[in-house]
Amino acid sequence: MPLSVGDLAPDFTTKDQHGNPLTLSDYRGRKVVLYFYPKDDTPGCTAQACSLRDNYADLKKAGYEVLGVSIDSEKAHSKFITKYDLPFSLVADTDQSVVEAYGVWQEKSMYGRTYMGTVRKTFIIDENGLITDIIEKIDTKNHATQILT
Repeated sequence: MPLSVGDLAPDFTTKDQHGNPLTLSDYRGRKVVLYFYPKDDTPGCTAQACSLRDNYADLKKAGYEVLGVSIDSEKAHSKFITKYDLPFSLVADTDQSVVEAYGVWQEKSMYGRTYMGTVRKTFIIDENGLITDIIEKIDTKNHATQILT
């Protein structure tokens, strides 16, 4: 069953870009922007990450912590963060447990070929761990604005 506004955000523990454990429930008491994206260092994913980077001060001022999630490795995340000077953590969901829990691992198609992949989607989570908004139509170049308005 898909997640909805008002649901408790599924908790998870996985690794960040440094290989350190990262647990969502450790962020209780803070608002979280949990954004899912297909792949590090691709045009759309880079535009989205840079929108969040460029507006990070405003997101922090509004009380948000930002966490990006893809199935890429810690090493790929670390390179992506370094290359684009990203000020937030990226979650390495290499076993696809987080994308499955959030329902963003779905069938996609490109050039007539179907395959399973991560659908771009953002969950806004309040201080109590409840989902307060789900953004499904991501404007990669203006994603921070979508969150802040």
